[in-house]
Amino acid sequence: MSKALGTFRAVYLVALCCVGSFLFAYDTGIVGGILTFSSFQEDFRYEVSQKATVGSNSTSLLQAGAFFSCFFIWPFTAKFGRRLSLVLASTIFCIGAVVQTINTHSLGAFYAARVVSGVGVGMATVVIPMYSAEMAPKNIRGMLGSMFQFFFTLGVMTSYWIDYAVSTHMKPSTAQWQIPIGLQLAPGGILGLGMLLTKESPRWLAKKGRREDAMKSLAWIRGGASLEVDEEFAEILASIEEEERVTNGVTWRELILPVNRMRVFLIIALQIGVQLTGNTSLAYYAPQVFAAVGAGQDNLLITGFFGVVKVISCLFFLLFLVERIGRRGSLLGGAFLMGTYMLIIAVLTATHPPSASSGLTSTSIASITMIYLEAMSYNISWGPVPWVYMSEIFPSRIREAGVAIGTSTQWLFNFVFSQVTPHAVQNLGWRTFLMFCIFNYSLVVFTWFFIKETKGKSLEEMEALFGATATAIDVEAVHNKVKHGDVVQVETAHDEKRQD
Repeated sequence: MSKALGTFRAVYLVALCCVGSFLFAYDTGIVGGILTFSSFQEDFRYEVSQKATVGSNSTSLLQAGAFFSCFFIWPFTAKFGRRLSLVLASTIFCIGAVVQTINTHSLGAFYAARVVSGVGVGMATVVIPMYSAEMAPKNIRGMLGSMFQFFFTLGVMTSYWIDYAVSTHMKPSTAQWQIPIGLQLAPGGILGLGMLLTKESPRWLAKKGRREDAMKSLAWIRGGASLEVDEEFAEILASIEEEERVTNGVTWRELILPVNRMRVFLIIALQIGVQLTGNTSLAYYAPQVFAAVGAGQDNLLITGFFGVVKVISCLFFLLFLVERIGRRGSLLGGAFLMGTYMLIIAVLTATHPPSASSGLTSTSIASITMIYLEAMSYNISWGPVPWVYMSEIFPSRIREAGVAIGTSTQWLFNFVFSQVTPHAVQNLGWRTFLMFCIFNYSLVVFTWFFIKETKGKSLEEMEALFGATATAIDVEAVHNKVKHGDVVQVETAHDEKRQD
């Protein structure tokens, strides 16, 4: 019973914090639709010729706010914890969303609000992977970590369909664009208020010396006290004490030590790899891409079902695949499949160029099917796995810094590819898909040589996996101490040390 209760609590907590991922996706996706509304253009008083610039600025300013917030939230969450960080992120995001919803008739005010919302979203994307990894049991950490991408796909899908609904069922008016933007306040409020009522990360509490609170938090999230909880808590304490003994406190210089430098390289490379798959670019400019392969006037509707496919495939992955095929296997298979689908799209589009007047042909249907399959492959591999991997490979003393670096890389290259893709589709045509094919096959090679499997290992076992022998702990020895009651002595000695 306690194990089932613990699983339920872990799923609930991670799902709650992943509402921030939903916000990230929804806020990014919704703007692309409202900028096409004549009502928005009239209220904010800009010319048709400025539409592309307004769209680019709206996307870029959100990404800029998110990028710079990654470096602010790193020290904040290290000092004040994960819960308060997510509450602050939610508050900042909601302030930006309120200003965006108000009809100010000022693009400057709208842009400023986009930056503010971006700060909130960026903070959340740093803290959520950390909090998920630190709260999840090791046997389902991959599944719970993948919920970040699952909620992202939910946000994308929701934004597609809400844009489609208000564009087809509402007459042009101020409310037509205010409703999609204002709906962001619901999940934003759920995130902030919900985090006020949850438990803090036991690993952060233990690192701060609040051992009693850490044990209570861990016991609650695991469904009650048990030998397994004692063993996990002993692992956490042993790992923290060994880190403190070897490093004597955390400094930024630790990040450039050889064993950590490799981990930083891996998470930067993984987040760049996410953009190189081409899927993020497809998500941002799905209507343009579908038009480029011959979808014609049906591109918005096809884009809506594109979102549904993503949700279903990601849900299938986190329920049935992630803890079976592991991180490495899913990255290898996903990159290979995406590269193959991109190659097929390139060949079809090059040999049978789409025509706007011909509508949906057999060739364009085949290309659209390949794009759907590519999206499914992404959401069982390079969509969820980099977030899981990034949050679990760093030791507790530098986890905040490592995840912040990885997340800021994601936002930076997200910005780069969002700027490049529309020009690539327009100027390169079918060669855009060939380019992404080459990128994906390159990611297969990278994964084969550099990515280590982390499935089924506790966060404290990562030191040994990545060759950090100085701070690695003997997990079996720690478990034996717990079974023989030695952990109580360790706690008492630690408490005496704190009192000194």
